[in-house]
Formats: sequence, structure tokens, C-alpha cells
Amino acid sequence: MRSVNIPISDEVIRSLKVGEPVNLNGVMITARDAAHKWMVETFIKKTRPPQGDDLDVYEALKPILNGGVIYHCGPVVSGLATKDYKFVAAGPTTSIREEPYQADVMRHFNAKGVIGKGGMGAKTLKGCQEVPFVYFHAIGGAATYIAQSVEKVLGVYKYEFGVPEAIWVIQVRDFPVVVTMDAHGQSLHEVVEKDSGKVLAELIA
Repeated sequence: MRSVNIPISDEVIRSLKVGEPVNLNGVMITARDAAHKWMVETFIKKTRPPQGDDLDVYEALKPILNGGVIYHCGPVVSGLATKDYKFVAAGPTTSIREEPYQADVMRHFNAKGVIGKGGMGAKTLKGCQEVPFVYFHAIGGAATYIAQSVEKVLGVYKYEFGVPEAIWVIQVRDFPVVVTMDAHGQSLHEVVEKDSGKVLAELIA
């Protein structure tokens, strides 16, 4: 198991290969549909003007995401009333929902890793090579186990999106993932899909 510290350099990203197990250490954010849509519309495509605390949040996120990691996760969080936040469950969300946004977000913020489940598509894979960044697959169905890797909740932005959709800033230690899309154009998800298609065709025949 290889240990990788966040922020991650381009050199380390290019050294990671499909199938490689990794423990991540450092600070990352969670972001799902609402957060990705907000980032793209407000700061990348600029189809909506910044509102409320948008600009302050953007400035706060830039240093975290430069070399950083985005986790597709809608956590279960305790301590909401007291703001003594703790992740109770932190399983990965299906990543393909962010396919329209992901490469643009990674490029804009110079982020280096995406964590989720199920893999992503051609646009994201192309972005992996260009930015560069990698896609890390997290363990589905192990939300409580993964939450144990979250040492501390450092803060939360865009809480108005709701707890699962808010942008949580977390410090993690030995967060277990596997590289399934790398910066060299390799996608384990693509390989599995093709192999499964062949088996299905043979079964039908």
C-alpha cells in the first residue's frame, strides 16, 4: 500500500498507475452535484454572478484544491447543533453524475485527485492526462469504515446546499483507495466494461 500526501505533485500523479492501492493523507474536500454545478456556473463558465459568500468561499477553496483532492461523498455528520462536527459515515457517491463538470473543475483549480465509486467517462479520462490528475476508487458499502480515516472536520462551506451536498473540509489519515483511472489514459472501468460486454455477448450467443 503506497502512502500519498496531499497536496500531490504532478510527478507523483504521473507515477501512479491503474490498479495501485493508495493510502491518502492530508486535507481534502467533499463535493457532489450542487457544489460542482456551483463551481462551474459561478467561476468557470460564469453563467451566474457570484452571490452571498460565493467569492469568500472560492478564495478559501483555491489553496485547498491546488494539488488537492475532491471526494464525491454525501457524509452523515454528527454534532450539527453544536458545530462539533464528526463524520459518522463517509461512503463514496456514484461519480458519473459529475462527468459534465469534473475535468473543468480539476483544470480550473489544479486539483490532482478525485475519489468516488463507479468510475467516470471519456471527458474526465482526457482531463486526467491533460491536468494531470487521477481517479481514486473508494470502497462502496464501507461508509462507517471509511469515516474512521477522517481524523477531523476542519470546516464546512455552502451549508445551505444541505449536509450531503455541502463542501466539507476534512483531514484524513490512511484513507484507502485504488487508482482506477490514471494520467496515462488507462481506465480500469473501461476494461471491466469491455470484458463484461464480451462475456454477456457470449452468454447471449
